Amino acid sequence: MFTRLLSGAAAVALTAGMASAEYKLTILHTNDIHSRVESINKYDSTCGAEDEAAGECFGGVARIKTIVAEKRAELADQNVLVLDAGDPFQGSLFYTTYKGAAEAEFMEAIGYDVMAVGNHEFDDGPAALEKFVDAVSFPVISGNLDLSAEPLLKGKVGNHVVLEVGGEKIGIISALATDTVDTSSPGDNVVFQDEIESLKADVAALEAEGVNKIIALTHVGLPKDLDIAAQVPGIDVVVGGHSHTLLSNTSDRASGPYPTMVGDVPVVQAYAYSKYLGELELTFDAAGKVTAANGEPILLDASITPDADVAARVAEMGAPIEEMKQRIVAETAEVVEGSRDICRAEECAMGNLVADAMLDRVKDQGITIAIQNGGGLRASIDAGEVTMGEVLTVLPFQNTLSTFFVSGQTVVDALENGVSQVEEGKGRFPQVAGLKYTFDMSVAPNEGRVSDVLVHDGGEWIAIDPAKTYGLASNNYVRGGGDGYKMFRDAENAYDFGPDLADVTAEFLAKNGAYKPYTDGRITRK
Repeated sequence: MFTRLLSGAAAVALTAGMASAEYKLTILHTNDIHSRVESINKYDSTCGAEDEAAGECFGGVARIKTIVAEKRAELADQNVLVLDAGDPFQGSLFYTTYKGAAEAEFMEAIGYDVMAVGNHEFDDGPAALEKFVDAVSFPVISGNLDLSAEPLLKGKVGNHVVLEVGGEKIGIISALATDTVDTSSPGDNVVFQDEIESLKADVAALEAEGVNKIIALTHVGLPKDLDIAAQVPGIDVVVGGHSHTLLSNTSDRASGPYPTMVGDVPVVQAYAYSKYLGELELTFDAAGKVTAANGEPILLDASITPDADVAARVAEMGAPIEEMKQRIVAETAEVVEGSRDICRAEECAMGNLVADAMLDRVKDQGITIAIQNGGGLRASIDAGEVTMGEVLTVLPFQNTLSTFFVSGQTVVDALENGVSQVEEGKGRFPQVAGLKYTFDMSVAPNEGRVSDVLVHDGGEWIAIDPAKTYGLASNNYVRGGGDGYKMFRDAENAYDFGPDLADVTAEFLAKNGAYKPYTDGRITRK
């Protein structure tokens, strides 16, 4: 556990008389920034200079710096915490280039008080997270990780932290989604414990110390956050991430109100990609019980002027990669839809593009099927000229093209895995090429949701043969068992060292003229 005393106006001690009165706390929070160091466009990919000049950009770390500084000044005589619910890593060329150093520098400049570990903090193994933790002064926590056998992180990531804010002790606990072993690369030495049981234990530890105001700063997704709020007594508020959920009282795109109440426990999340800063105002009574909770995420649009110093540093760090980012590689006739909400639940145009590109690249190698996990698609591409930077924003993970051979039954098993968590918006959803299938959401997961699996053979669509061997293309992450695709680990004649998937996709786009995105019914949902 870490204990820290906040300095400045936010930590001015209350008088003895005031300590027994109600206590107000404002939580400013972000989640799932995903390396959107630069500002973003309406498709959540990097915003160009023309759009910035036209006032059509959002977010970026320079805007976060501005709004946090403004809010701290506005609330100078009040109690304020600035929290991040994980996943500042992975999603732009800044992460590809600097492997967390840029995110650490800018989060330090913004002045976060605490950050939760997200699953993508493990994308380059424990070593990258270790370097990040060493580079920041604020605590990085996750309570359900047993790191005792991982020398790089042991003693560096705490279970929880206690901050003294305005004379009151605020306990902050955390948990990371246990399926991180499937969605990232934590390695064998990082042991995951049940999120709810872990949080219960940390609440008990804090209460034993006399802490009666407890925030759960989590990276588990909204459905699990709602469970946590209902099942973990002693938690006063849940500030979450991982599902990229917009909770709002004003946006017609919101998934629920801000905050969403579970009994007396407010639950908040503020979308992703630096587009919003959550602002939650809490009132506690003398016993530490929340008596009022209200607020709304702040849209970081063109009305927020980027901080000049941070913007200059972003430009400086971006200079070495700017030429490559701006290289025009193709053209699209229309927007290529890569929305997370669509590509993790049904056939999407971006899924077709990437799966088609993979299959096209290796079609002369006996490969007839391509599978791309929806979670590997991170943005849309707007109409017109396409830069390499845009392609890399869609496919930022530096995954390589993999080819391998498995039975038809294994293909069906893979599809079953892919549609097993649609309700939770998980990234394993299978976008495909050379394959058609139907899935039925009324059937329980892994109990036969998938039917009517067809393969393209001899110019015709025929039923897949469970006993026949088929050649597949995917990315090395999926072939290695990521997103639950463990059935591919023992594939025959596997080769995982093909070209970068972003290069494959860019080259496919380039040879298609003004590419026209499409869907064709290859995936049917009952």
